[in-house]
Amino acid sequence: MDVWLTIARWIDRLNEGIGRLSTGLVLILVGVGVWNVLARYLGQYIQQNLASNALIEIQWYLFALIFFLGAAYTLKHNGHVRVDIFYKNWDRRKQAIANLIGITCFLLPFCCLVLYFSWQTILQSWLIREMSPDPGGLPRYPIKSMVLVSFSLLILQGLSEGIKNFDRLKNHPPSPTDLRSEEENHGL
Repeated sequence: MDVWLTIARWIDRLNEGIGRLSTGLVLILVGVGVWNVLARYLGQYIQQNLASNALIEIQWYLFALIFFLGAAYTLKHNGHVRVDIFYKNWDRRKQAIANLIGITCFLLPFCCLVLYFSWQTILQSWLIREMSPDPGGLPRYPIKSMVLVSFSLLILQGLSEGIKNFDRLKNHPPSPTDLRSEEENHGL
């Protein structure tokens, strides 16, 4: 199990670094957004076109990158939306079981389906060097590739979370606090 936990730590470090990169992209996104607004109004004032479709598309691409690169980071930090009306009151063992079921039955199959159904479209985009239909727009094929990167990182992080939850089940019996909370929840 130690080898698997080492792999999980490596995946966690990878997604932590990529997630931090995506948080840095937020500042760039805000800067580009501010420039786009200022350029529009300043351009009207001085009768010059200071904005461009490329800058608008850069703003969209940065948003997409933040979303795509931040998904696995968010999973690592347990930040995805969860209906935890029951989960929050469960002991760590029950939470680990629920996490393993969610990972194996929902997360990993969904990510694999997205990869399976999107790779052909992305490959086609690369083959034709797909461009934006807007004048002065950017190439579309690099940003489309981020779908593959994002869902691959999600699969890796899902595996890491699965390893950690399996280890929690196997090697960490419920603590006295978990047992007390379980008794309280069941009215024992």
